[in-house]
Amino acid sequence: MFATKKVAAYRIYKIVTMAVKFFLQVYFFNRRYRGRWDPSVEKKWSDLAGKQAREYKQTALKLEGLMIKVGQFLSTRADIMPRSFILELEGLTDRVPPVPWEKAKQVIEEEWNTDYGSMVHKISEKPIASASIGDVYHAWLHNGDSVAIKVQRPGIDYIIRTDFKAMKIVIWLAKKFTSFGKQADLNALYGEMVSVIGDELNFKKELQNGVAFGERFKDTEGVVVPRYYEEYTTRRVLVMEWIEGSKITDLTFLDKHHLNREDLAERLLLLFVDQLLNEGMFHADPHGGNILIKPDGTIVLIDFGMVGVIRKNDAEAVQRAVEGIIFERYGEVVGALEDMKFLLPAADRDILQEIVERVVAVYKSGDWQDGESMMMEKLLEDIQEIVRTQPIQLPTEFAFFGRALSTFTGVIYTIYPEADFIEMARPTIVRWAADRGGEGNTWQSVLRTIQPYLSAPSKILDALEEPKRYRRSMESFKRKESRLTDLTGRRRETVYITLIPFISLNGAVFLEEWIIAGSAGILTLIGLMRVKALSKKIQTDYEE
Repeated sequence: MFATKKVAAYRIYKIVTMAVKFFLQVYFFNRRYRGRWDPSVEKKWSDLAGKQAREYKQTALKLEGLMIKVGQFLSTRADIMPRSFILELEGLTDRVPPVPWEKAKQVIEEEWNTDYGSMVHKISEKPIASASIGDVYHAWLHNGDSVAIKVQRPGIDYIIRTDFKAMKIVIWLAKKFTSFGKQADLNALYGEMVSVIGDELNFKKELQNGVAFGERFKDTEGVVVPRYYEEYTTRRVLVMEWIEGSKITDLTFLDKHHLNREDLAERLLLLFVDQLLNEGMFHADPHGGNILIKPDGTIVLIDFGMVGVIRKNDAEAVQRAVEGIIFERYGEVVGALEDMKFLLPAADRDILQEIVERVVAVYKSGDWQDGESMMMEKLLEDIQEIVRTQPIQLPTEFAFFGRALSTFTGVIYTIYPEADFIEMARPTIVRWAADRGGEGNTWQSVLRTIQPYLSAPSKILDALEEPKRYRRSMESFKRKESRLTDLTGRRRETVYITLIPFISLNGAVFLEEWIIAGSAGILTLIGLMRVKALSKKIQTDYEE
């Protein structure tokens, strides 16, 4: 299996055929139960999604490479992926068997162009950590410095490039034949994946990112970033300072050293808020293994291979969204989402504002912690329906930010399950908003702070009207959706007809049967033209 999974044709075949199988299963399911979505159908849909997730997980663990990282990304997308799918993928990690020492040593000596003993005094032949990109070893330089050496897995760059070819085919299929094209610019998302994960393969880029984060947090009390050794670092070998510590999610370690979990969770949250509210880089993979804790409570940030960037305009929009949540001005939250291009012009702002308000209310009530509560289930159903039918998209630049946010949230709740993000962040956000406003806006900042309390009576009255108002909005919403059902059904039938010659086309090209390939190609083209025409009609009706 080890040799087979490195064959490009095999990897592409496994990935693409699995995707086509999933797309057909979803198509036939929707066709079979069109117009009669009830609790029993919802249960069947959940079972199908869970079955697909289990198959994906098994395939990803066998193939490794990009499949694991894509699975981790999908496991954070609660907005577009069924809950059962997410639950199955939550345990998917990029832990893989380590590379044999002889092969790792060969990479080191090829990159350093010398015997490794001339560069380091001693190195552990057993890695202290293994991941899909590389293994980490503990070593000592000749000057006595204790260092961590990250060595890229042999052939991983070839595997990742092959997987990107397969993903390009899958994304094309998803864009043409599924509803995901509405939620995201899939071509741009593919480009973002190539950029971010491609940078992860270049350890010199990781060094640059690490140095930048070290400079950013050099004056932050209780936070350290390892020092990097540029003279030892190459594209496939990275050398950085060794810092003793444990995973921040090691609860036994926290209790052993009498570290206050609530205080630690708050410090972590504010550390992430700093990256959230300001333009520049953010850590795109902040899982428990990339955040260490020292016995004295010092937080250590490591592994900057995967980072994202927030632009100035987006940072300002995020700031407005956070302020809107803190100060309970949900219209501003929707406006900020619109500025960040999450919403297209035809989006119903009133419905979305009500959903934001309900999400915050459920969060504050604590009902979200009970996944079986009726309120939570109803809210999730409404959110999924709105995301599915409203003109909402995922801006490419926020794809990895959402993944980072979800991962980081999980870390904090592991440390301190009772964490209340809104209340923990409120003093910092209020202080930050006042500083940003300047002395001339002092009274405005004060009013923002006390506004939720002044508006309480009106909110009580408004809350009494909310169910009726929300019901009217949802009825209008569903009438609009029903008008599109017929066109959508006709497009799905065309998709089914088109997938058959498309699969035949790929098989014929692989077997070099060019006459069959030509015929299948013509049928595929005719089908795509028909799908495009129906999609244009749907989009026109959707925007009216």
